[in-house]
Amino acid sequence: MRRRTRGAGLTVRTRMLAAFLGLSALALLLAGGAAWFLQRGQLDARIDESLTRSANELRRVAGSGVNPVTGEPFRSADDVVVASIQLTVPAHNEGVLGLREGRAPLVSQQDVRLRLEEDAELVAALSPLVTGDHVVLRSVRTATADYRALVAPVRATVADAGSPAALVLAYDRSAEHAEFAQVFRTYAVVALGALVLIGVVGWVVAGRLLLPIRTLSRTAQRIGETDLSARIPVTGNDDLSDLSRTVNGMLDRLEGAFDSQRRLIDDVGHELRTPLTVVRGHLELMDPHDPTDTTETRDLALDELDRMNRLVDDLVTLATAGRPDFVRPLDTDLGRLLDDVHDKVRTLGDRRWLVDARADVVVRADAQRLTQALLQLAANAVKFSAPGSAVALGSAVSDDGARVRVWVRDEGVGIAPEQQDRVFERFAQATTPGAAHPEGAGLGLAIVAAIADGHGGRVHVDSTPGVGSTFTLDLPLVPVPGADPTTAVDAATPSGATAPTAPTAPSAATPELPPDAPGAHSTSAGAGPENGDGARTRTETGTETGTDPDGRTTR
Repeated sequence: MRRRTRGAGLTVRTRMLAAFLGLSALALLLAGGAAWFLQRGQLDARIDESLTRSANELRRVAGSGVNPVTGEPFRSADDVVVASIQLTVPAHNEGVLGLREGRAPLVSQQDVRLRLEEDAELVAALSPLVTGDHVVLRSVRTATADYRALVAPVRATVADAGSPAALVLAYDRSAEHAEFAQVFRTYAVVALGALVLIGVVGWVVAGRLLLPIRTLSRTAQRIGETDLSARIPVTGNDDLSDLSRTVNGMLDRLEGAFDSQRRLIDDVGHELRTPLTVVRGHLELMDPHDPTDTTETRDLALDELDRMNRLVDDLVTLATAGRPDFVRPLDTDLGRLLDDVHDKVRTLGDRRWLVDARADVVVRADAQRLTQALLQLAANAVKFSAPGSAVALGSAVSDDGARVRVWVRDEGVGIAPEQQDRVFERFAQATTPGAAHPEGAGLGLAIVAAIADGHGGRVHVDSTPGVGSTFTLDLPLVPVPGADPTTAVDAATPSGATAPTAPTAPSAATPELPPDAPGAHSTSAGAGPENGDGARTRTETGTETGTDPDGRTTR
């Protein structure tokens, strides 16, 4: 058996894990990227909002005309700027500065982390705005930092005509963004840890999900040409468990097919070897110059060839028993079928042929296979019973209307209890102490069991040594749409039979076969026929004698 070369490609488990990790990484990346851009924009908006509030506060202080720190009126623009610087508490990355035209800047005496006056490039960029008439909010990039600055001229809000001044508030945007980036670096580390956790959990989960597939692979590798018994354990109720059940069903069919093939080969080799040896031995010893010896050898060879032909036919029948077309159910009148079989079996031997009961019901069944089974059972009854004894056919519907039973009853030698379990096996024959070994290959009852199984039913035997045997086909009753299930003829009001009858009582009582009767042996547990309403009795005394058929007669 060729196996997949390891390392030739990624396993399904690896590809599944890669897909899990790829999708998870993409989701984390998209979420982090979206949060980055949204939060970055909100950060700039918060800076602008903070600067705008400071400008409004400056406007309110200047408009009051009174220094809230000293309680004295403002005398110049410088006083307004100084008061605002004293009242302003800068944020972590915020600085404050007072600019005056032609003079040194006004600085905060507080412990301010960002000293704007130390960045000469920033002071030079904002100084021209001191003489303006409007509050200006702009971004300034210097060699030191990237600022977001607000310049609020004070001259426009003070009544004096002194030199102008301006309050400058600025945020270090690069520092703010650096803190913001640190948050997302932490997010990246957490995301990476989450991916590792997803990988570990995903590997375990994928392994559990794919366990039936790995088991399927190992089971397929264990299957050889001589062992098809391995099966996949089925757990759960999902797609993979359905796959396991499907593969197990396929293996069941393959095992059945191979087993049937092996049994056919074994049976042919086992059963054909003896007649071939007999024919070869007689041909080697035959005296071609002796007409009598030649004739006897010829007759013996023809007889052995006939037996081999019957044996091959039986083996072919058993070999096809597992095929879907072995049984071809059609609308079958069971009462008419029993009449036809009764007409055919009268030529099998000098017996009193009876009909115990007759169920007139139309069912879905293979009439030819049922006829073959009944003829085989009748031939066996003739083989193991004395001339003039009774052999009866019968059919009946169960009380619940779910099953139909067809049987053949004889008054023969019977079957010992210890042999009743094996009479339906191939090449198995029941033996009677003191009697000669029965003729035949022992395939007839195996064929009957295969026919019953093909109809979804079973065959069983109820036998008492020295009294007789009853073989019963117990089949599911599949009614035909449109057929009347109550068409069985009442035994109390017999009507015209399809064949001549002799109204005599049976020579022996029909054995009672209640469901699950003790002592009944079958290919699977079953019940015997029951006589009652829906049956009629008819007998026929056979007057012709004949030889045992091969059990394959069909119509």
